[in-house]
Amino acid sequence: MRLQAESRVAILLHDGIKGSQGKTGLALLRYSQAQIIAVIDRQCAGESLPVVSGINRDIPIVGSVEEALAYNPDILAIGIAPSGGILPPEWQQEVKQAVFAGLSIANGLHTPLATIPEFQNLRPGQWIWDVRQEPPNLPIASGQAQTLACRRVLAVGTDMGVGKMSACLELDRACQQRGLRSKFIATGQAGLMIAGDGIPLDAIRVDFAAGAVEQMVVQHGSDRDIVFVEGQGSLLHPGSTATLPLIRGTQPTHLVLVHRAGQTHIRNHPHVPIPALTDVVQLYEMVAKAAGAFADVPVAAIALNTFHLDLATARQAIEQAQAETGLLCTDVVRFGTENILDAIVK
Repeated sequence: MRLQAESRVAILLHDGIKGSQGKTGLALLRYSQAQIIAVIDRQCAGESLPVVSGINRDIPIVGSVEEALAYNPDILAIGIAPSGGILPPEWQQEVKQAVFAGLSIANGLHTPLATIPEFQNLRPGQWIWDVRQEPPNLPIASGQAQTLACRRVLAVGTDMGVGKMSACLELDRACQQRGLRSKFIATGQAGLMIAGDGIPLDAIRVDFAAGAVEQMVVQHGSDRDIVFVEGQGSLLHPGSTATLPLIRGTQPTHLVLVHRAGQTHIRNHPHVPIPALTDVVQLYEMVAKAAGAFADVPVAAIALNTFHLDLATARQAIEQAQAETGLLCTDVVRFGTENILDAIVK
């Protein structure tokens, strides 16, 4: 399944535009090819989407599913990503309202909806897509991806939610504009909704996680010049288990380190500092190499997330990170990907 270009989508994004749990919906607004016809956010209802989000799309923000139905959507995409991936009880009623109105549901939460008895009698053509489902028949990883001729670029981060998916999508788009055979490999719910394929890594049992990554990379990398693998989590985060399977399954040829400018500690864990970027670069390169068990893997560049900074301060932060690390650095969303892409391709 995927959100098709002709799909008319309303995004359930309550308190997510200005809050910390809206990354799925905001990613759909930035990158989905579907027709987004309404955003549902009770906190921002009636406000301008470009003003409150910085996303230059003229889409109305309404306060409820009932209001969104006036715009004739055919799909409700759940765009919030709360901690633990559980649908808040106060919003379950709105999802029910959407289903009973005939809307299909794209659900990226851990809470499965297709198994709810009330949702069993769907109309012809109506569906519920629970994105976080472990694929069948997963292998154990074997390092097979290192035999591929293509470049394999993995985004890694200093924290969760710093922009790893956005960096990969921007790089993939720039590659295709150059005429290169590239592929974005999604590993999270937003990426899956945008790309239509990939794996929900955090729904896969840990023993099979690297194997699931490897399977996708081998499948798509055999006839591509370059693949961009969406990163998850961080080696620095005390609750993250996703980054190592991504490194082992991808067998990357290049890493891109993603960091939110000015962030000094892991979000929600102030007792865990983010080390100097030079140390983080060294950490990722050492783990990828595994003391020589695998090939040297350089951090090719740093993708700095400067969304929260004004233009002048953003450029200053980029210059500082570049001087500190000696690596190419830019905000790929605000300033483009050309320098980073050159470093990878050449």
